[in-house]
Amino acid sequence: MQKLINRYKRMRTERYLCQTYQHSYAFIGMGQHSLTNLYPVLHHLGVSLKYIYATSERKARLIEQKFAGTKATDSLDAILNDKDVKGVFVATSPSAHFSIASQVLHSGKSLFIEKPPCYSLTELDQLIALRHVHKSIVTMAGLQKRYAPAIQILKKQLNKEHLINYDLHYLTGCYPEGDATLDLYIHPIDLVCYLFGQPQILSCRQTDKDSYILMLQHQHIVGTLELSTAYTWTEAEETLKICTRSGVYQLTQMDKLTFSPKQPTILGIPLEKLHAHHTLTKHLYHQNNFSPILPNNQIFTQGYFSEITAFVNAIEKGENNILTDIAELKDTYEIIFKIKHCS
Repeated sequence: MQKLINRYKRMRTERYLCQTYQHSYAFIGMGQHSLTNLYPVLHHLGVSLKYIYATSERKARLIEQKFAGTKATDSLDAILNDKDVKGVFVATSPSAHFSIASQVLHSGKSLFIEKPPCYSLTELDQLIALRHVHKSIVTMAGLQKRYAPAIQILKKQLNKEHLINYDLHYLTGCYPEGDATLDLYIHPIDLVCYLFGQPQILSCRQTDKDSYILMLQHQHIVGTLELSTAYTWTEAEETLKICTRSGVYQLTQMDKLTFSPKQPTILGIPLEKLHAHHTLTKHLYHQNNFSPILPNNQIFTQGYFSEITAFVNAIEKGENNILTDIAELKDTYEIIFKIKHCS
């Protein structure tokens, strides 16, 4: 038995060591999000960063000390004219995203850009047009929740269900540093577009500054969304409850996914009213905080690891696991800008 265990561990280690990438990449952005969620994934995968964009000489020196073998540059042209660079990661100020993304796509390089990639439907159309000019490149927007393990499990389950309705709550504290609709609400809106398909707004009511109640109609389901910055960051909430004919799915953050089957009926009479029934909740996914391995790390459970892996593997190996191509964001953006005009 011990030999089998040792063999399994050796094979697991060798599998990780054999995962190598040949091309070079560049990164534009050194904010907290990049340093916390994106750079660690690139380091774990062994992705070669040839350039990191730097805006000051001091930052350039610090970058080259921190990231051995990486060149700091303040020239975007130097990055885009380097044939060795096959892909560019962009996670800088959202106001600069569209301009940088346009230049990257013009150069014919693959693009990973954090949300939001742009600030209008017109700009999104321009990026999509550029993306179609260079059909061989990979373009990905950083909407990582689509890649979260809980979402992938939920998506497969819902494909087998008769859907009835859903209820989503995305509640945070105030957000003075940016546009809450594009910077924050893009996530839950994109999530319901991904899970349920193209939506139409049945009702939209602004309840406070940057706070909305929505009712959306999809092809097979109706749902309500509460999107608000009137709560607190200390106990921020992101929950999704989906009612189907067979039972109720409940997603809490991206950490826990459960299913509670409905009790049977006879001639329309619920048996649970006749005698007590104990509902057995099924745990379809739950983050295990006890074991500190990659699948239990928030970088993985939130989807960051899988989205970057999908981007790099699409470039290096031609794999087609991209869930957030820029061209797929039309539905999400149309709802966002209808909300922005909601009163």
